[in-house]
Amino acid sequence: MAIKPYKPTTPARRGMTTSDFSKITTKKPLKSLTIPKKQRAGRNQAGRITVRHRGGGAKKMYRLVNFNLPVGLEAVVEGIEYDPNRSAHIARIKDSEGKYHYVLAGSGLKVGHKLTVGDESTIEPGNRLMLSVIPLGSVVYNIELQPGRGGQLVRSAGTGAQLISREGKMAQLKLPSGEVRSVNVECQATIGSVGNAQHQNIKLGSAGRRRRQGWRPSVRGVAMNAADHPMGGGEGKGKGNDPQSPWGQPTLGFKTRRRKSTDKFIVRSRHQSKRR
Repeated sequence: MAIKPYKPTTPARRGMTTSDFSKITTKKPLKSLTIPKKQRAGRNQAGRITVRHRGGGAKKMYRLVNFNLPVGLEAVVEGIEYDPNRSAHIARIKDSEGKYHYVLAGSGLKVGHKLTVGDESTIEPGNRLMLSVIPLGSVVYNIELQPGRGGQLVRSAGTGAQLISREGKMAQLKLPSGEVRSVNVECQATIGSVGNAQHQNIKLGSAGRRRRQGWRPSVRGVAMNAADHPMGGGEGKGKGNDPQSPWGQPTLGFKTRRRKSTDKFIVRSRHQSKRR
């Protein structure tokens, strides 16, 4: 999908771009597959802010995307829709029983395209199979981490993972970050890559457009007083301290991942691949 520039009628419009939405075929979502989405402004159940700089924004309905289609399903794409809750577009499909589902729209997916789920499916974009029957070198997305749980990996716009090897019950996938990860061969994945690949090239152009997405302004730590932030204070424009959060937590390179139970499945770290 191409990027559409705005006419420079104002300073904010100069350089602002958006998607041309030429592949979007339906304007309104299916009512039975949408639920209200409450804006919590980054607060938890106790009312305390756990994620800063969130709040406001345009109201939106949440689309119930099915990441775990049943085996044996045969469906036809009836429309490509915009989803305000994710970077990728979604496809509305209708199965042989007349039931509707929302799925991630893969690259090249069009109205009338037939999708199938199961090991007997052909190796075509949009079809969903187990990693044990997908040819090596294929690009896949919406990958399961555990059999039957539903797709969890590679769901953002324009992303795709490559199946590079299989050994026993495990398959190795090269993820978009460069990380090589082992996944059970009984996990399912969708052939192809996620559509709307030009999403990363969109330029918001104005602060108001960011506010309508639900993001509030963020003040730099070095611009604060020393009483308000570890990097604040100083005569003139100080360079601050080592990068820290307002509570002294190191940032910018400080590892916070605590998933020791799944680290054993990482064959090669994404940090190692970037240094090469």
